[in-house]
Amino acid sequence: MKAMYTIGASTTGGRNGHVKSENGILDLEVRMPIALGGANNNYTNPEMLFAAGYSACFDSALNLIIKKEKIQTGETTVTANVSIGQNENGGFGLAVELHANIPGVSLDEAQSLIEKAHQVCPYSNAIQGNVEAKLTVSND
Repeated sequence: MKAMYTIGASTTGGRNGHVKSENGILDLEVRMPIALGGANNNYTNPEMLFAAGYSACFDSALNLIIKKEKIQTGETTVTANVSIGQNENGGFGLAVELHANIPGVSLDEAQSLIEKAHQVCPYSNAIQGNVEAKLTVSND
């Protein structure tokens, strides 16, 4: 792969620590959520960051497909729900549910668009074969 953009981030303290991007734009505390044994849910966590990045990237991929196919839609919204859980090997894994709302098209067309975006999105390509991704659509 020929890299088009690279950015770095560093963490000190793991899931109960501090994350900072090399350019300083991302600079925040991360904490374990209550569901994983943390004290509260008032902080960002790695799954939240992954969900934010994935939904933003996927919405861009979706809009690229819409533009390429010259389809008229309303403003799209993509929601990524990221789950973490223990896998059968005693380690941990992720699961993702992506929901795209694509107004102005039929549900069949929306389903086709989300599946095509899933082939283009870098996050989708990165997790392919490792993380189950469930795709759903609406058109309201």
